[in-house]
Amino acid sequence: MLTEAHLSEDEPPAGAALAGPSLPAPFAAASPAPRVAIVGATGAVGIELIRCLEARAFPLASLRLLASARSAGRRLPFAGSELIVEELTDDSFEGVDIALFSAGATISRHYAPLAAEAGAVVIDNSSAFRMAPEVPLIVPEVNGALLAGHGGLGGSGGMIANPNCVAAILTVALAPLNRVQPIRRIQAATYQAASGGGAAMMEELREGTRAALAGKDHAPQVLPQPYAFNLFSHNAEVDARSGYNGEELKVIAETRRILGLPALPIGITCIRVPVLRAHGIAVTLTFDSPFGASEARRILEAAAGVRVVDDRAANHFPMPSEASGQDDVLVGRIRTDLGDPSGCSLSLFLVGDQLLKGAALNAVQIAEALVAR
Repeated sequence: MLTEAHLSEDEPPAGAALAGPSLPAPFAAASPAPRVAIVGATGAVGIELIRCLEARAFPLASLRLLASARSAGRRLPFAGSELIVEELTDDSFEGVDIALFSAGATISRHYAPLAAEAGAVVIDNSSAFRMAPEVPLIVPEVNGALLAGHGGLGGSGGMIANPNCVAAILTVALAPLNRVQPIRRIQAATYQAASGGGAAMMEELREGTRAALAGKDHAPQVLPQPYAFNLFSHNAEVDARSGYNGEELKVIAETRRILGLPALPIGITCIRVPVLRAHGIAVTLTFDSPFGASEARRILEAAAGVRVVDDRAANHFPMPSEASGQDDVLVGRIRTDLGDPSGCSLSLFLVGDQLLKGAALNAVQIAEALVAR
């Protein structure tokens, strides 16, 4: 049985903590504030979840950090102090209001239903429940209204799915345009960072780069290909029939679901690039009638979660180096597609932080929406 994660060695015992631990202001400011647990707290996304809760001053009655037995006992910084990581067990969710999961589909399939049965609202970052009809797949800026029909907090439990990182970043930029004029086709290519494969893949990129710069060989451990100064097709398994890999098929299915366009034609190629944590996407959209680049820019400049970076004179457009650590999706290269003589197609380039809007930030925004209700 786990005790409540605490901020110092002299924090109150589990029973007292559940009644209202001593959290730094403004984290305990809301009344009543939710009791939150993070599953997979020591992973790349788990660390970002902790940082997001702190940076956004998310109201907390308590915060429990859960991970595998080998990570139990680790201390992670939060609000100027430390939280102690505890082992994830079947009994970890008693008294939890919101459970933020980021530990992979296998872990989610086992523990997420247990958390929901214990009364927590699960916000799951894995692929386990994204296409389950009864589980909403949410990007708050796009389809957050669906949360109005969710059971919400208060002990009834439930599950909400956090999308694939590419689908989340992509739909934030596409939804504002789709509201003005429905999108009829999407063609995209992604340039995906190491963070999508977790902390181990990020470290492989660092180690491989150090070795390459020193003129040394580096045998890859996480990926089948060398990562430094290289790019290659996304490492998800390829479907023999279609030729699309699993990442591409996820993006297609989830983008359709988030936008509410189940038959939308989407073509996509997903590529790994030697960037640490921000995904780039080159996308061409086709509409029923001409859609001017200036109108698209005006719409995107007013869109929530979007920042237009489109300086043609200076040749300055979205870059991973500028998107990393940023909440907004950067959108630029807004132009009419010259390959479509009808003028009905637009081309864009967008970049978003995979660990933030592509994962942790989106989950915390969902939690914020639940608390606001």
